[in-house]
Amino acid sequence: MRCRLITARSLALHSGMAVLGGLAYMGIELLWRGRTHWTMGVLGGVCFVLIGLLDEIQEHPPLPLQMLQGAAIVTGLELLVGLVVNRWLGWGVWDYSDMPCNLWGQVCPQFSAAWFGLSFVAVKLENLVHWLLNGGKSCENDEK
Repeated sequence: MRCRLITARSLALHSGMAVLGGLAYMGIELLWRGRTHWTMGVLGGVCFVLIGLLDEIQEHPPLPLQMLQGAAIVTGLELLVGLVVNRWLGWGVWDYSDMPCNLWGQVCPQFSAAWFGLSFVAVKLENLVHWLLNGGKSCENDEK
């Protein structure tokens, strides 16, 4: 399980993953709605790292479970960040008030479903980056 220890290398790797995930999410937002905000880069980066860590911490759970957990992580963090940046600070980064079944305009089932799908991409991309950085090899003691 050497690849799961917290080391300077793993901290640097996951910091880089956070930047990659944040930039990727900001790019998706630009394509989807034509604008983004720096807070989405931070949130996207944190979510990308946490979703990637699901595979490492849980010894390769089934992909649908990682996707469900990823959607829950993103939805929970989206609610928390939304309450701070949108409701408390009044920055108006996003507003789901027009979506059915929304919670305070910050989260809704429709976007939770989108996070489920994007979690698939996050898991696969994070695994690919690990694989590439390990020279095309899995970590020692990994089953995959």
